[in-house]
Amino acid sequence: MNKLSNSKATIHKVNGSSIVCTDDYLAAEEPLQITISLSDSKTSIDKKPISITMRTPGNDGALGIGFLFTEGIIYEKEQVINIQQLVNEINVELKAISTDLSVLDRHFYTSSSCGVCGKSSIDAIKTTCQLKPTKTSFTIHRDLLYQLPEKLRKAQAVFKKTGGLHAAALFDLEASLIDHQEDVGRHNALDKLIGSAFMQDRLPLSNSLLLLSGRISFELVQKAYMAGVSFILAVGAPSSLAVQLAQEFDITLVGFLSEQRFNIYHGERRIVFT
Repeated sequence: MNKLSNSKATIHKVNGSSIVCTDDYLAAEEPLQITISLSDSKTSIDKKPISITMRTPGNDGALGIGFLFTEGIIYEKEQVINIQQLVNEINVELKAISTDLSVLDRHFYTSSSCGVCGKSSIDAIKTTCQLKPTKTSFTIHRDLLYQLPEKLRKAQAVFKKTGGLHAAALFDLEASLIDHQEDVGRHNALDKLIGSAFMQDRLPLSNSLLLLSGRISFELVQKAYMAGVSFILAVGAPSSLAVQLAQEFDITLVGFLSEQRFNIYHGERRIVFT
Protein backbone atom coordinates (compact mmCIF):
# COMPACT_ATOMS: atom_id res chain seq x y z
CA MET A 1 0.00 0.00 0.00
CA ASN A 2 1.61 3.25 -1.14
CA LYS A 3 -1.25 5.73 -0.90
CA LEU A 4 -1.59 7.45 2.47
CA SER A 5 -4.86 6.79 4.23
CA ASN A 6 -7.27 9.17 5.92
CA SER A 7 -10.75 8.90 7.36
CA LYS A 8 -13.84 11.02 7.91
CA ALA A 9 -15.44 12.12 11.15
CA THR A 10 -18.53 14.17 11.94
CA ILE A 11 -17.58 17.27 13.86
CA HIS A 12 -19.11 20.51 15.11
CA LYS A 13 -17.38 23.65 13.88
CA VAL A 14 -17.74 26.59 16.21
CA ASN A 15 -17.23 30.10 14.83
CA GLY A 16 -18.23 32.84 17.21
CA SER A 17 -21.88 32.17 18.11
CA SER A 18 -22.55 29.76 15.21
CA ILE A 19 -22.25 25.96 15.32
CA VAL A 20 -22.21 23.89 12.13
CA CYS A 21 -22.29 20.08 11.94
CA THR A 22 -20.11 18.83 9.09
CA ASP A 23 -17.75 16.06 7.98
CA ASP A 24 -14.00 16.48 8.40
CA TYR A 25 -11.00 14.46 7.26
CA LEU A 26 -8.63 12.96 9.83
CA ALA A 27 -5.09 11.72 9.30
CA ALA A 28 -5.04 7.98 9.95
CA GLU A 29 -2.83 6.70 12.77
CA GLU A 30 -2.28 2.97 13.28
CA PRO A 31 0.48 0.83 14.78
CA LEU A 32 3.08 -0.77 12.54
CA GLN A 33 5.31 -3.58 13.71
CA ILE A 34 8.64 -3.75 11.91
CA THR A 35 10.14 -7.24 11.91
CA ILE A 36 13.10 -8.82 10.21
CA SER A 37 13.92 -12.37 9.21
CA LEU A 38 17.42 -13.52 8.35
CA SER A 39 18.34 -16.18 5.84
CA ASP A 40 21.24 -17.51 3.80
CA SER A 41 21.83 -20.67 1.80
CA LYS A 42 21.99 -22.79 4.94
CA THR A 43 20.12 -20.90 7.64
CA SER A 44 16.70 -19.34 8.09
CA ILE A 45 15.80 -17.38 11.22
CA ASP A 46 12.19 -16.71 12.13
CA LYS A 47 10.81 -13.19 12.28
CA LYS A 48 12.23 -10.98 14.99
CA PRO A 49 10.28 -7.88 16.12
CA ILE A 50 12.43 -4.76 15.93
CA SER A 51 10.09 -1.82 16.44
CA ILE A 52 6.50 -0.78 16.96
CA THR A 53 5.71 2.69 15.65
CA MET A 54 2.50 4.67 15.37
CA ARG A 55 2.28 5.82 11.76
CA THR A 56 -0.01 6.86 8.91
CA PRO A 57 -0.57 3.74 6.76
CA GLY A 58 1.05 4.06 3.35
CA ASN A 59 4.60 3.61 2.05
CA ASP A 60 5.19 1.16 4.90
CA GLY A 61 7.96 -0.61 3.02
CA ALA A 62 9.97 2.61 2.71
CA LEU A 63 9.29 3.34 6.38
CA GLY A 64 10.62 -0.06 7.45
CA ILE A 65 13.70 0.18 5.25
CA GLY A 66 14.40 3.76 6.33
CA PHE A 67 14.13 2.83 9.99
CA LEU A 68 16.48 -0.15 9.63
CA PHE A 69 18.99 1.99 7.76
CA THR A 70 18.96 4.96 10.12
CA GLU A 71 19.33 2.60 13.08
CA GLY A 72 22.42 1.01 11.53
CA ILE A 73 20.89 -2.44 11.02
CA ILE A 74 21.28 -2.34 7.22
CA TYR A 75 23.66 -0.27 5.12
CA GLU A 76 23.32 -1.42 1.50
CA LYS A 77 20.48 -2.46 -0.78
CA GLU A 78 22.02 -5.87 -1.47
CA GLN A 79 21.28 -6.93 2.12
CA VAL A 80 17.53 -6.80 1.46
CA ILE A 81 16.10 -10.02 -0.01
CA ASN A 82 12.39 -9.25 0.24
CA ILE A 83 9.89 -6.86 1.85
CA GLN A 84 6.64 -8.48 2.95
CA GLN A 85 3.60 -6.27 3.63
CA LEU A 86 1.18 -7.70 6.19
CA VAL A 87 -1.69 -6.10 8.10
CA ASN A 88 0.00 -3.43 10.22
CA GLU A 89 3.31 -5.25 9.88
CA ILE A 90 6.32 -5.03 7.60
CA ASN A 91 8.74 -7.95 7.52
CA VAL A 92 12.10 -7.34 5.88
CA GLU A 93 14.03 -10.45 4.90
CA LEU A 94 17.77 -9.87 5.10
CA LYS A 95 20.90 -11.81 4.23
CA ALA A 96 22.11 -13.27 7.52
CA ILE A 97 25.75 -13.22 6.50
CA SER A 98 25.80 -9.41 6.15
CA THR A 99 23.69 -8.52 9.19
CA ASP A 100 25.22 -7.74 12.58
CA LEU A 101 23.13 -9.72 15.04
CA SER A 102 24.54 -7.80 18.03
CA VAL A 103 22.66 -4.70 16.85
CA LEU A 104 19.41 -6.63 17.17
CA ASP A 105 19.78 -7.10 20.91
CA ARG A 106 18.25 -3.66 21.38
CA HIS A 107 14.47 -3.32 21.02
CA PHE A 108 12.86 -0.12 19.84
CA TYR A 109 9.60 1.65 20.57
CA THR A 110 8.69 4.86 18.79
CA SER A 111 5.59 6.98 19.11
CA SER A 112 4.13 9.19 16.40
CA SER A 113 5.41 12.34 18.10
CA CYS A 114 9.09 11.61 18.64
CA GLY A 115 11.67 8.90 18.18
CA VAL A 116 12.79 7.07 21.31
CA CYS A 117 15.68 4.95 20.18
CA GLY A 118 18.03 4.65 23.16
CA LYS A 119 20.83 6.84 21.82
CA SER A 120 22.81 8.21 24.72
CA SER A 121 25.45 10.29 22.99
CA ILE A 122 26.63 11.74 19.71
CA ASP A 123 29.53 9.28 19.78
CA ALA A 124 27.05 6.40 19.50
CA ILE A 125 25.83 7.81 16.19
CA LYS A 126 29.36 8.11 14.85
CA THR A 127 29.99 4.42 15.43
CA THR A 128 26.66 3.41 13.84
CA CYS A 129 26.89 5.42 10.62
CA GLN A 130 28.11 3.29 7.71
CA LEU A 131 28.33 6.14 5.18
CA LYS A 132 31.60 8.03 5.08
CA PRO A 133 30.95 11.73 5.81
CA THR A 134 31.02 13.78 2.61
CA LYS A 135 32.60 17.20 2.67
CA THR A 136 30.25 19.42 0.69
CA SER A 137 31.28 22.72 -0.85
CA PHE A 138 28.03 23.72 -2.58
CA THR A 139 26.23 26.98 -1.94
CA ILE A 140 22.63 27.99 -2.52
CA HIS A 141 21.09 31.45 -2.76
CA ARG A 142 18.83 32.69 0.00
CA ASP A 143 15.98 33.44 -2.43
CA LEU A 144 15.75 29.78 -3.46
CA LEU A 145 15.29 28.77 0.17
CA TYR A 146 12.29 31.08 0.49
CA GLN A 147 10.55 29.05 -2.24
CA LEU A 148 10.76 25.67 -0.51
CA PRO A 149 7.86 25.80 2.02
CA GLU A 150 5.27 26.67 -0.62
CA LYS A 151 6.54 23.99 -2.99
CA LEU A 152 6.19 21.41 -0.22
CA ARG A 153 2.70 22.59 0.72
CA LYS A 154 1.53 22.21 -2.88
CA ALA A 155 2.79 18.61 -2.91
CA GLN A 156 1.09 17.58 0.36
CA ALA A 157 -2.18 16.12 -0.90
CA VAL A 158 -3.30 14.45 2.34
CA PHE A 159 -2.23 17.39 4.49
CA LYS A 160 -4.54 19.63 2.47
CA LYS A 161 -7.46 17.47 3.57
CA THR A 162 -6.50 16.74 7.16
CA GLY A 163 -4.01 19.35 8.36
CA GLY A 164 -2.66 16.57 10.57
CA LEU A 165 0.47 15.26 8.86
CA HIS A 166 4.15 16.04 9.01
CA ALA A 167 6.27 15.99 5.87
CA ALA A 168 9.88 15.50 4.90
CA ALA A 169 11.07 16.55 1.46
CA LEU A 170 14.21 16.45 -0.63
CA PHE A 171 15.10 19.27 -3.02
CA ASP A 172 18.01 19.57 -5.42
CA LEU A 173 20.31 22.58 -5.47
CA GLU A 174 18.02 24.35 -7.94
CA ALA A 175 15.14 24.07 -5.43
CA SER A 176 13.30 21.43 -7.49
CA LEU A 177 11.36 18.86 -5.48
CA ILE A 178 12.93 15.39 -5.73
CA ASP A 179 10.67 13.46 -3.35
CA HIS A 180 8.48 13.98 -0.31
CA GLN A 181 6.78 11.75 2.25
CA GLU A 182 4.01 12.43 4.76
CA ASP A 183 3.16 10.79 8.06
CA VAL A 184 1.52 11.57 11.37
CA GLY A 185 5.00 11.20 12.89
CA ARG A 186 7.93 13.47 12.02
CA HIS A 187 10.51 10.72 12.26
CA ASN A 188 8.30 8.33 10.24
CA ALA A 189 8.06 10.81 7.36
CA LEU A 190 11.84 11.11 7.30
CA ASP A 191 12.34 7.34 7.52
CA LYS A 192 9.99 6.91 4.55
CA LEU A 193 11.98 9.51 2.60
CA ILE A 194 15.34 7.93 3.42
CA GLY A 195 14.01 4.41 2.85
CA SER A 196 12.79 5.37 -0.61
CA ALA A 197 16.18 6.89 -1.46
CA PHE A 198 17.92 3.78 -0.09
CA MET A 199 15.94 1.43 -2.33
CA GLN A 200 16.64 3.66 -5.34
CA ASP A 201 20.42 3.73 -4.65
CA ARG A 202 20.38 7.51 -4.15
CA LEU A 203 22.35 7.57 -0.90
CA PRO A 204 24.27 9.48 0.31
CA LEU A 205 22.10 12.60 0.02
CA SER A 206 25.06 14.94 0.34
CA ASN A 207 23.97 17.31 -2.47
CA SER A 208 20.32 17.55 -1.48
CA LEU A 209 18.36 19.92 0.73
CA LEU A 210 16.17 18.32 3.40
CA LEU A 211 13.05 20.25 4.41
CA LEU A 212 11.04 19.28 7.50
CA SER A 213 7.52 20.54 8.13
CA GLY A 214 7.82 20.84 11.92
CA ARG A 215 10.48 21.34 14.53
CA ILE A 216 13.99 19.87 14.31
CA SER A 217 14.70 17.27 16.99
CA PHE A 218 17.92 15.43 17.79
CA GLU A 219 16.53 12.23 16.23
CA LEU A 220 15.79 13.93 12.92
CA VAL A 221 19.30 15.36 12.62
CA GLN A 222 20.64 11.92 13.54
CA LYS A 223 18.66 10.23 10.76
CA ALA A 224 19.65 12.92 8.25
CA TYR A 225 23.33 12.48 9.11
CA MET A 226 23.01 8.72 8.65
CA ALA A 227 21.77 9.40 5.09
CA GLY A 228 24.59 11.84 4.32
CA VAL A 229 22.51 15.04 4.45
CA SER A 230 24.53 18.23 4.98
CA PHE A 231 21.74 20.85 4.73
CA ILE A 232 18.57 20.71 6.85
CA LEU A 233 15.74 23.27 6.87
CA ALA A 234 12.52 23.32 8.86
CA VAL A 235 9.53 25.57 9.36
CA GLY A 236 9.89 25.09 13.13
CA ALA A 237 12.60 25.48 15.74
CA PRO A 238 15.52 23.16 16.47
CA SER A 239 16.21 21.75 19.91
CA SER A 240 19.49 22.49 21.69
CA LEU A 241 20.78 18.98 21.08
CA ALA A 242 19.81 19.17 17.40
CA VAL A 243 22.00 22.28 17.07
CA GLN A 244 24.82 20.56 18.94
CA LEU A 245 24.62 17.58 16.61
CA ALA A 246 24.58 19.83 13.52
CA GLN A 247 27.67 21.62 14.77
CA GLU A 248 29.46 18.35 15.49
CA PHE A 249 28.75 16.98 12.00
CA ASP A 250 28.98 20.34 10.20
CA ILE A 251 25.39 20.25 8.92
CA THR A 252 23.85 23.54 7.84
CA LEU A 253 20.79 23.96 10.05
CA VAL A 254 18.00 26.44 9.24
CA GLY A 255 14.86 26.93 11.31
CA PHE A 256 11.69 29.03 11.15
CA LEU A 257 11.82 28.99 7.36
CA SER A 258 9.05 30.91 5.61
CA GLU A 259 8.64 32.86 2.39
CA GLN A 260 10.32 35.86 3.98
CA ARG A 261 12.63 34.80 6.79
CA PHE A 262 14.69 32.07 8.44
CA ASN A 263 17.22 31.58 11.22
CA ILE A 264 20.63 29.96 10.67
CA TYR A 265 21.89 27.88 13.58
CA HIS A 266 24.99 26.50 11.88
CA GLY A 267 26.69 26.37 8.48
CA GLU A 268 25.88 29.80 7.10
CA ARG A 269 28.77 29.46 4.60
CA ARG A 270 26.53 27.31 2.38
CA ILE A 271 24.04 30.19 1.89
CA VAL A 272 24.66 33.07 -0.54
CA PHE A 273 23.07 36.43 0.22
CA THR A 274 24.25 38.63 -2.67
